Amino acid sequence: MQDKLLALKDEALAQIGAAQEVRQLQEVKVKYLGKKGPITEVLRGMGALPAEERPKVGQLANEIRRQIEEELEARIRELEQKQLEEKLQQEKVDVTLPGRPVREGTTHPLNGVIEQIEDIFLGMGFKIAEGPEVESDYYNFEALNLPKNHPARDMQDSFYITEEILLRTHTSPVQVRTMEAMKGQVPVKIICPGKVFRRDTDDATHSHQFMQIEGLYVDEGVSMSDLKGILLQFAREMFGQNQQIRLRPSFFPFTEPSAEVDISCILCGGTGCRVCKHSGWIEILGSGMVHPWVLERAGYDPNKYTGFAFGMGVERIAMLKYGIDDIRHFYTNDGRFLSQFGRI
Repeated sequence: MQDKLLALKDEALAQIGAAQEVRQLQEVKVKYLGKKGPITEVLRGMGALPAEERPKVGQLANEIRRQIEEELEARIRELEQKQLEEKLQQEKVDVTLPGRPVREGTTHPLNGVIEQIEDIFLGMGFKIAEGPEVESDYYNFEALNLPKNHPARDMQDSFYITEEILLRTHTSPVQVRTMEAMKGQVPVKIICPGKVFRRDTDDATHSHQFMQIEGLYVDEGVSMSDLKGILLQFAREMFGQNQQIRLRPSFFPFTEPSAEVDISCILCGGTGCRVCKHSGWIEILGSGMVHPWVLERAGYDPNKYTGFAFGMGVERIAMLKYGIDDIRHFYTNDGRFLSQFGRI
């Protein structure tokens, strides 16, 4: 029996030494030390041995098992180390090779313009307010003096989800929500940037989705001259200190009086060119004094408080500022177009 155990040991150690993969060593372990292995069978058959031989055979069997396990562990560590070294050799990096160039991202022109506009108005004491893009008919229209069947609703062809829920057509609902949240407190001095949606045919100057920034200032004694002064300061910081503005009478249901705001043409300086249609002026936004009905509906006494509001399309401002002739360039993700702006 002892001779058989010694032969098994020599056989197992020989196979361990010849193994070149960890998988082969696992097979050797199962073969010799497993439940059905020859060493286990020897231990199970010890009952048939004479009583005086059992201790010697048992001790020898356990010693051989221990030796085989130690050799297996040592060989496994040796092979794993060898495999690691081979892997490192294969995956080593040649530090003398030139690196792969990484293209640096830039600020999207629309985001850059939004940040510029925000910085200008924050510097004049305005705060930034936001609201939901999916809006109720009440906040999008009715609270802004646009009741159902009002003809001015046709000016803003809308994406309705239900009869009372739609994608907002302007950021004016944020103004109403902010005034309601203020519960009659003043001053209310905010700008509202965000996406708006209208059912429009996409072309060089129109898009069904675009960015808008509106402003609102409500307090005692706010006048049209305050509106003009704020917008003149904005125009000069955005387009240059020599800019001039003019206000032309217009109509918006939520402001009275209302005005379209023009800036002197940024290309010809007001002398007249193709871009300004030889008028010397370019329209940039709409504005006006907040309608008393809108103030009252939002919780403000129109006999005590007045306010002005304005709204501009970010794409239009960006197109004028950078001489872009097609609004669709902003949304096509063309790296050649975007790379022209660098870090705005």
